[in-house]
Amino acid sequence: MSRPFKCRCISCEPGINYFKPRGIPLTELQEVVLTVDEFEAVRLADLEGLYQEAAAQKMKISRQTFGNIISSAHGKIADAIINGKAIKIEGGVYTRAEKRMFICEECSHDWELGYGTGRPRECPKCASNNIHRAAPDKDPAPAGDCCHGKKQRTRRSE
Repeated sequence: MSRPFKCRCISCEPGINYFKPRGIPLTELQEVVLTVDEFEAVRLADLEGLYQEAAAQKMKISRQTFGNIISSAHGKIADAIINGKAIKIEGGVYTRAEKRMFICEECSHDWELGYGTGRPRECPKCASNNIHRAAPDKDPAPAGDCCHGKKQRTRRSE
């Protein structure tokens, strides 16, 4: 019997979920599927520059699991770049981490930030420092072992 699959916590889902080589029609391309948790691992390790231990803590998984995820992601990205394949970002077993909501008293702009990112110094829209915490999200991610609570928010592609 295999070990149960542990859910990965991500800070946000990607805004863009498809990349393809320029000048080649989509119908002529092969696809590489990068899961959302692999996308998050690449973001944490390669964009934010976190060490595997710190990145694994953010995703609420072991360092070894993080290493396996990032290795898989790097292999898929290399395959796509070297062999001219499209990259589709979808699926995986994950849940979104809780967010903190902020609102600007000057321009009424509201935005969210993940926990552990620090308090913003100014509004990203008008640069005012008159900002406050807003009401929390109505459907936060479950606490504790993120995917095993009642309000499970997972996506898995086969």
